[in-house]
Amino acid sequence: MLSRRAFVNGSIGAAVAAAQSPELARPFPGERPFQDPSVTFLNPSNRVPLSLIIDDSTCLVNLNKFSAPQFNYVWQGRRQPDPWETWPDEIPDDFVRKFIDWCGENDVKGKYSIVPYPACVGRVDRILPGWPWEKLDASLKLVRERVTQNWDIHPEMVSHTWVINTKTGQPYPERSLDYMENWNWSVGRSADEIADYMRYALQILHNVDLPCEGLTTPGGFGSKARPQLAQGTFEACRDVFQAEIPHYFRDLFSEGEESVAPRIFNAKGLKSDDPQCVVSIIGCTGDWTGGWNCSSRGSVDRFITADLTAGRMVDVIERGEPGCLVCHWTGIYFNGEEVGFKVFQEAVRRIHSRYGKRVQWLKLSEIARYWAAKELTEIRREGKRVLLNAPFGTPNFTLRVPAGSGDVRVAHGGSRLTVTKLAAERDAISFDLPKGRTVIEL
Repeated sequence: MLSRRAFVNGSIGAAVAAAQSPELARPFPGERPFQDPSVTFLNPSNRVPLSLIIDDSTCLVNLNKFSAPQFNYVWQGRRQPDPWETWPDEIPDDFVRKFIDWCGENDVKGKYSIVPYPACVGRVDRILPGWPWEKLDASLKLVRERVTQNWDIHPEMVSHTWVINTKTGQPYPERSLDYMENWNWSVGRSADEIADYMRYALQILHNVDLPCEGLTTPGGFGSKARPQLAQGTFEACRDVFQAEIPHYFRDLFSEGEESVAPRIFNAKGLKSDDPQCVVSIIGCTGDWTGGWNCSSRGSVDRFITADLTAGRMVDVIERGEPGCLVCHWTGIYFNGEEVGFKVFQEAVRRIHSRYGKRVQWLKLSEIARYWAAKELTEIRREGKRVLLNAPFGTPNFTLRVPAGSGDVRVAHGGSRLTVTKLAAERDAISFDLPKGRTVIEL
């Protein structure tokens, strides 16, 4: 599985080594229910889910401007330093509005990070030195009222640079890769230690009324502590936000045939009053917009070519898996040139031109919920009845159930549910799946 840290350190060799290294310890899948093989799962409403994963975003602070000198210091000349001095301090809220407005007009949804303590400049729940409190307050209000309508909010750990001592609220004094969030700190940490760190990040966002059901890892965070990362995510999101289905973004495959469908881990208690799982969301592209440090002018053709016949998004959509595009907010803004935004706009235009209603944009939490329901709902057949026992509900649950030409009735708790028959798919039905026992009568 290719690490996103390859984008930050600029090393092709590191990316190749990560892809070729022996498989690291994985979280446990956990329980899986019986699912009758005569029933086939389809995508929600039989449309391929798409989502945009935006990393390195936060309120006002241009994260790459303040991160780059810290990264340059710990690399000690082992990589080309970034010319951060000329970059602007701020990504203005006017650009946030412009971006969110365009995405709303084009039905684009996804995940938007809010780094809680960006590059140790200041905490978004307290003060950002250099910005008036009124401006920070207005920026947070914009995220609460506008961004959250179509976007999940994730912390990207705490600072995205130096590791913070959660007892003092200050960075640890050691200045090395071992105390950078992006690199070595998570190696060898227990699930409890990682959960404690995540809680600190989540609590900052909770303090400013930003809801979170998931987290994003900065760079290599958790890449060598995957079981602990999964369990820590579950514990932290449940503790701070009571998230029913916690999820996280850690990995991506930007090429090849490896599935990019979500992974469901640590499932247990599926028939109890407290079913549990955590979902790993997988990205399907590299950052082909502008890069975290604006080092590339982007490549829309890598997403989808001008003749609409090739590109990574065509590969993924054609095999029916969720297409989670990956970008960095700093490259979308591109120091005011908006290079990444323009690349993304053209990619969306081309995707919509080819696929139209065959695709739909969803938040990461919506994709996570659907896949949890899909993998963890028990399905049994008794003659002309199909019995579902769902630990988690989800909208637009879509199945192919051989029913012949007869009517299909779906009921939950004695109440009949609204069912949509999909004309393009024989025997396919869609309905909002409630938690608990549902009966399909054929």
